[in-house]
Amino acid sequence: MKKFIFLWAMTYLLVIGCYTVGETFPISAPAEQSSNIAQADHSQKQQGVSWVAGPQPITRENLESLKANYVNWIVQTPFGWQRDYDSPELMLQTTDGYWGETDQGLALTTQYAQELGIKTLLKPHIWLTQVREGKWRTDIAMQSEVDWQTWFNQYRTFILHYARFAETHRIPALCIGTELQTTAVQREQDWRQLIAEIRQVYHGQLTYAANWFEAFEQIQFWDALDFIGIQAYFPLSTELSPTIEQLKAGWQPYIEPITAVQKKYQKPVIFTEIGYRSTEDAAIEPWKWPDSSELNPKVSATKVGLLTQANCYEAFFQTFWDQEWFAGAYWWKWFPEINQDSQQVGTGFTPQNKPAEKILSRQYSDT
Repeated sequence: MKKFIFLWAMTYLLVIGCYTVGETFPISAPAEQSSNIAQADHSQKQQGVSWVAGPQPITRENLESLKANYVNWIVQTPFGWQRDYDSPELMLQTTDGYWGETDQGLALTTQYAQELGIKTLLKPHIWLTQVREGKWRTDIAMQSEVDWQTWFNQYRTFILHYARFAETHRIPALCIGTELQTTAVQREQDWRQLIAEIRQVYHGQLTYAANWFEAFEQIQFWDALDFIGIQAYFPLSTELSPTIEQLKAGWQPYIEPITAVQKKYQKPVIFTEIGYRSTEDAAIEPWKWPDSSELNPKVSATKVGLLTQANCYEAFFQTFWDQEWFAGAYWWKWFPEINQDSQQVGTGFTPQNKPAEKILSRQYSDT
């Protein structure tokens, strides 16, 4: 997501131990047979949500609300930690920090999901621990060729760890990078080489998560992947509380470039992230992080805010869901600790216990 910073990020780094990529850390051996991975079925849309990896272990019951809403895919997101946008050092932690982001947490969440018939798209992110000059991960760029080679060597170790992990745990889809626009556009051949190396150890399907803004149209290696992935935080309105028809009109400028990329590469499109806050201005800057805590019961969404979020969901489904080339979407975001009986409805992105959840459930059930 564009330029949002979790308030807990710095505290998080102070209390966890991180591996510098290149150090020794646990890596599971790859599975012996590629047939162990259930391939993504293009005829069935990826009815997804972005799963929030919590600090504490979960149980299988935490995922049952997904099944009740006809969710058949989740995104799981481990992190690599980089100091700033031009630093070639990348850190990987697999055992400490938030439980749901560790290898143990990822594996158990995957297992519980599989038991419920839910697949995982594993989507590692890079997190910049220092925001300098307003830069974020889309701006990652090195100052010299030596630093570029160091960065790619460390990123290779980082992503191959998760490729092997995905192979071992029969995860059917892997996102090879998220919102790394400058590296992806300027270093196409490095990414092609990396994709070839990933395919040597992982036999599932691959995508890349391109930012919506000046990114997905510039990527040249879509032909080497299985899905065109877009972080779909397109601004849809300049007004508060737009109607469904206004929001559908807001989608129109983006349909042509999306379909043009799809036709050029003949690959299905997935929205690797999409989401809206339950606020009146949610469609103006959808990437904008709320000032209040997602789960703060003292900050309640208004009826107008809830309606705006619901309208955004409805406009998306009416615009994209029935397109043959559109393969699925992952809604930001879904918490394990919110149950269906909770009255906790804040202004954040989750659709849980809000009108948007009913729209998501209805649309997913009709697919």
